[in-house]
Amino acid sequence: MDTQYWKEHPYVSVGIMESTEINFVLNGVFAVNGQHITGVQQATLSEDKIAWNGQEAMEYIFTPLTASCSFTLSDVVIGIHFHWERKEQQTFPGCLKLVVGKNSIIAVNIVHIEDYLLSVISSEMKASASLEFLKAAAVISRSWLLKQIENRQRRNTMTTEGRIDTAEELASWNDRADHTLFDVCADDHCQRYQGIQKATSTTVRQAIAETRGMILTSGDEICDARFYKCCGGMTEEYPTCWENLRFSYLSCVRDSTPGPEKFPDLTTETEADHWIRSNPSAFCNTQDKNILQQVLNDYDMETMDFYRWKQEYSQQELHALITEGTGKDLGDIIDLQPLERGKSGRIYRLRIVGSRQSFIIGKELVIRRVLSTSHLYSSAFVVDREDVRNGVPQRFILHGAGWGHGVGLCQIGAAVMGSKGYSYDKILQHYYQGAIIEKIY
Repeated sequence: MDTQYWKEHPYVSVGIMESTEINFVLNGVFAVNGQHITGVQQATLSEDKIAWNGQEAMEYIFTPLTASCSFTLSDVVIGIHFHWERKEQQTFPGCLKLVVGKNSIIAVNIVHIEDYLLSVISSEMKASASLEFLKAAAVISRSWLLKQIENRQRRNTMTTEGRIDTAEELASWNDRADHTLFDVCADDHCQRYQGIQKATSTTVRQAIAETRGMILTSGDEICDARFYKCCGGMTEEYPTCWENLRFSYLSCVRDSTPGPEKFPDLTTETEADHWIRSNPSAFCNTQDKNILQQVLNDYDMETMDFYRWKQEYSQQELHALITEGTGKDLGDIIDLQPLERGKSGRIYRLRIVGSRQSFIIGKELVIRRVLSTSHLYSSAFVVDREDVRNGVPQRFILHGAGWGHGVGLCQIGAAVMGSKGYSYDKILQHYYQGAIIEKIY
């Protein structure tokens, strides 16, 4: 790991939005192409170039002349493809880069890593969270970010996506291979980054300052420190969701203090069924609104059932979802049969039995997308078939556990640990076992 590189290049490029028309305001004086510009601006796509201020080019970079300058973008879409999707006006520090994408203009923010983290920590969770939890969040967000930048630089030698697409099976995973014009995006696909209006808490600033330059490492590598909302009592391993690689620090962890209880084997149907239908104790098994409000933004609080949840479908609803999600009409849906589960109980190969044809889907994100109009909370679920007529269920009930892919840090569990007095390093050691905290700049 080249720590000198990060000392010399502590900046990240963040894809904020894309559209055929970008409306923005330069709050202060910015330099672009030898001009000094301020105020209300508009850029539009003109064939394969960007038309702005009577000029056309493939890209423009607006550089602030002072640190107090910022820019505001209109109609930024957040929560893309999730149930809380909406548009916001957002303001950002640093440079604004407009670049031609695929039939669109992409607005990119080039910003110092530590300034980026100020917004990410407040965007991913409430700034009123405990200091130790926020410090843990700062370390993993910084680690994950630097790992993505490193991966992008080495992408020509790395596998970043995989796909099986046959008449009998559709399985795929995609780990940000689509980000070629910037390092990371600003939405849940990467890390929520919603501008400087989110970075108002002195506690967040303290957490960033006290962990400045700190990351998680394993061997001589930066840890790919994944995180999500709620593990459901057990964290997952990396290959269940992405490439078939194993990282020692992304192992399966029981989300509770060590105890005498047996560690369940959730790769088996019997134990997965019992686990998901029960209510085992865990750090993330909480209904404490004070803690949940620290972790979850207002639109996340619109849904409160994350530890254990239930989703019901009629035959017609499930058939429509599967037909749209797979592009195949399997006939009446007879059953959903888990073929392979990860250690948290998350399914990564699922057989859909239809009256005309059976079809297998995976990995976990594909399963979540096919079985929902947005994203199913997780792929850790068991299925009840009800009102069966002539062998065809008229209703399906999915009983599930957790919210998100389950790999790495469970945000709700970590917030509970912080409220119980655990220090940030103990929180990190719990979720990333064997990883080391290292200060690289």
